Amino acid sequence: MRHHASQSLPLPAANAAGAPRSDWQTIATLLPYLWQYRFRVLLALAFMLAAKLANVGVPVLLKSIVDALTPANGSTSAGAMIAVPVALVVGYGLLRLSTTLFTELRELTFARVTARAVRTIALEVFNHLHALSLRFHLERQTGGLTRDIERGTRAISSLVSYTLFSILPTLIEITLVLIYLALNYDVWFSLITVAALLLYIVFTVTVTEWRTHFRRAMNDLDSKASTRAIDSILNYETVKYFGNEKFEADRYDETLHRYERAILKSQASLSLLNIGQSVIIASAVTLMVWRATVEVAEGRMTLGDLVLVNAFMIQLYIPLNFLGVLYREIKQSLTDLDRMFSLLEVNREIRDAANAQPLELRHPQGPQIRFEQVRFAYEPAREILHGISFTIEPGTTTAVVGASGAGKSTLSRLLFRFYDVSSGAILIDGQNLRDVNQQSLRAAIGIVPQDTVLFNDTIGYNVAYGRPDASPEEIAAACRAAQLDPLIERLPERYETRVGERGLKLSGGEKQRVAIARTMLKDPAVLILDEATSALDTRNEQAIQGALEAAAAGRTTLVIAHRLSTVVNADQIIVLDQGRIVETGRHAQLIAQAGIYARMWQAQAQERQKAAEVTDASNGPDGPPVPQGV
Repeated sequence: MRHHASQSLPLPAANAAGAPRSDWQTIATLLPYLWQYRFRVLLALAFMLAAKLANVGVPVLLKSIVDALTPANGSTSAGAMIAVPVALVVGYGLLRLSTTLFTELRELTFARVTARAVRTIALEVFNHLHALSLRFHLERQTGGLTRDIERGTRAISSLVSYTLFSILPTLIEITLVLIYLALNYDVWFSLITVAALLLYIVFTVTVTEWRTHFRRAMNDLDSKASTRAIDSILNYETVKYFGNEKFEADRYDETLHRYERAILKSQASLSLLNIGQSVIIASAVTLMVWRATVEVAEGRMTLGDLVLVNAFMIQLYIPLNFLGVLYREIKQSLTDLDRMFSLLEVNREIRDAANAQPLELRHPQGPQIRFEQVRFAYEPAREILHGISFTIEPGTTTAVVGASGAGKSTLSRLLFRFYDVSSGAILIDGQNLRDVNQQSLRAAIGIVPQDTVLFNDTIGYNVAYGRPDASPEEIAAACRAAQLDPLIERLPERYETRVGERGLKLSGGEKQRVAIARTMLKDPAVLILDEATSALDTRNEQAIQGALEAAAAGRTTLVIAHRLSTVVNADQIIVLDQGRIVETGRHAQLIAQAGIYARMWQAQAQERQKAAEVTDASNGPDGPPVPQGV
């Protein structure tokens, strides 16, 4: 049943950032990155031309040597061998060496251009992805996205190598050979070469264009397979909880099966292309050698001419035979590069205004925060906040409570400007968030989130992420304030202990302590506590609550809470219900109103009472039972 169920599930959508552009548009986007190093580019092209001139000169010198060794009567003597100019032999060797020398100089000269272009573009894409809105990252597929970037950066080197150092040199060599043949031999040699070249190019381009969609299908399915695999591995614990290893394997195998079929179709079309190319090349070489043989037999060409024509065709055959492969790789590189460049064209939903200024904090004890008739919707058809207005005075603590889905966490996302409000305004010390730059805004705000995700690095690194230039003493002080130091003291590697991917080696409470320490180290003017103690038990919650209250002192603090016991000391409590403010006041005032807050308090008090009774019953009159054998 699971197997059939997996077959019916839809594949993830392709991670296409935009519609594919033309190949020329992709090349035009790449060229400025290369042209920054125009001197190196031109020098490399000069070396490439020198290498091709030397390569074409080799058969010409070989012809002269053969003709010098072939007397008019067809016999070869020792005297004739001596008569061969030594300069021809030496020149032959030097040309052979020059071909390799100039080729390597070309590669060495251009290596920095390619490497720097790859580095610049990859960094630009990386920065752009961080600049995109939270909406993009919530909808992204990490596996497919990383594959697109990986293939795109690799495609830069491939495209430059294939275009400048394979296709262009081959075309230059073909041009030089055609000129030499046209000036020195019968016109048929040039006609056969041109006809074969045109037929080869037309056939290669036509068949390659036809089979391009097979390669694109392979790429899409490769990205989807990677996305499914990474998503499943990242959710390893969930898979284990529900025993769905076979279900995940079936879903992964479904994509791999489709990928397998795409590979077979691509290989079949590739074989057809290779056979057709070989037929064209073999036919041209045969005609050229046959024509040269006839010319030699009739006395219009020497044996050296026959050797030269044959050498020319052998030299052209090898690169021309790979011209189809190179064209396919160039097309594939352009496709991969287009996908990466398309990421750069994804609209930055949240942008700084043209005249955005740094946020100016005007109160030493923390800024004033004001929400004015704020409306917001993640999707147009479903509004989350319905014109809410409230003010958090400098240095005070405001708590926002309410049922799940009421819009509490949305407030923190809007305050960080992960999204822009649909209407209304959010002001910090009288400055509209839209009018200040995002970097200064986020530097002034610290958050302890409900769902803490850590980097796959050490505890020390994750705490120091709050302020990367902090000293070890400051990091240790932040850990003590967050009650994290007892855990660190128990660990053999202390601050160098690795926390695993997303912090999975730590418990939920330990991760939240790391998040609290990280925020304390940042020392922000505005503090947001989004269910900051939700993963802690009652005893640890009380200890951490004291640390959080100390951290909130002298700061403007927004507390988003479910447990009302954590907000009883707040200067202002706001009750949200379905995106609307329904009650506002201090704890005692709201209890006296006997409204929604009072009912929530009563319900949670009963839950705490029941939990306490269960704990007392399990412990018995003499404390918890002692396990046998202890």
